[in-house]
Amino acid sequence: MLYHLLYPLRDYISGLNIFQYITFRAGAAAISALIIAFIFGPFVIRKLKEYNIGEEIRTDGPKTHFAKHGTPTMGGLIILVATLLPTLLFANLKNLYMIMLFVATVWMGLIGFLDDYLKVVKKLPRGLIAHYKLLGQISLGILIGTWIYSEPAFAEFRSVSTVPFFKNYEIDFGIFYIPVVMLVITGTSNAVNLTDGLDGLAAGLLAISILTFAAITYISGRVDFSDYLNIIYLPGIGEVTIYCAALIGALLGFLWFNANPAMVFMGDTGALSAGAALGTVAVLVRKELLLIIIGGVFVAEALSVIIQTSYFRWTRKRTGVGKRVFNMAPLHHHYELKGWKENQVVVRFWIIGILLALLSLTTFKIR
Repeated sequence: MLYHLLYPLRDYISGLNIFQYITFRAGAAAISALIIAFIFGPFVIRKLKEYNIGEEIRTDGPKTHFAKHGTPTMGGLIILVATLLPTLLFANLKNLYMIMLFVATVWMGLIGFLDDYLKVVKKLPRGLIAHYKLLGQISLGILIGTWIYSEPAFAEFRSVSTVPFFKNYEIDFGIFYIPVVMLVITGTSNAVNLTDGLDGLAAGLLAISILTFAAITYISGRVDFSDYLNIIYLPGIGEVTIYCAALIGALLGFLWFNANPAMVFMGDTGALSAGAALGTVAVLVRKELLLIIIGGVFVAEALSVIIQTSYFRWTRKRTGVGKRVFNMAPLHHHYELKGWKENQVVVRFWIIGILLALLSLTTFKIR
């Protein structure tokens, strides 16, 4: 809103010309998001405690987690407010990429909120029925995929995805791009949700991944930078950098309260919406395959659950006794049961996330 209100006045007040720069607006959005999270966070935590909206700890999990019973959840509200408000203030709201990101974030935020509400307020152990939650994710993926595929502004690259490590090589999925988008958004939101099991783990990894994509969106929106690095130039995608910056500020502000010992958990409200946002950004910037590297820890967490469940069912069907590959899934619980302290798991996974982010950025030159 500030962008639309103040930038048109640049002919009268020369200083307002600064609003044309994405770097300025991104920095302002990040700082604003951080401040909003710091101010809004204690209020949300206080209200969650007041209404006894606390986390239910799984009885088969690590015993060290039992002390977390009753910790306020649905803290994803902090992330949503701290992300969306600065974006509304500093971004170009007519930008098609921004509209898609807003739809994705709010859509999955509402589904996550409903799941948390049913789980912690209505005391339904499983929350929103898994089939309904999956239906919401798939519907969003189909909507975004169809929107991109049918939008005239994206005609040149409507079904294209770039391939890491290869120069001047893209995959054109054609009409199958729609199910690809559906798979990316659904998979990413679920993977982030599965990773959200330790204090600060998901928030830190999300901040690292989004920071990486902020750099990529900025580069992809510049003719000179994209030409130098020989990547797809996407007019208008640079505006997404502002959204990414706001989300980073919101995640860091949330991490202030979510660091061990956590004062609040993000819940599905935060995990599903932020995960969907990450997947949507990857889709919009045509880096769906690169997301596998950038979000490598999220991928490993999701695969550990798939492997554990599949192997258990297969061995039970074959021998009558189900066996496990990991001590416990998702993967972070496996290492906890191997004797790692919670902070060790979180920081080591963060380090891996940083290394994967750096590796992903090298792919622009190693081609």
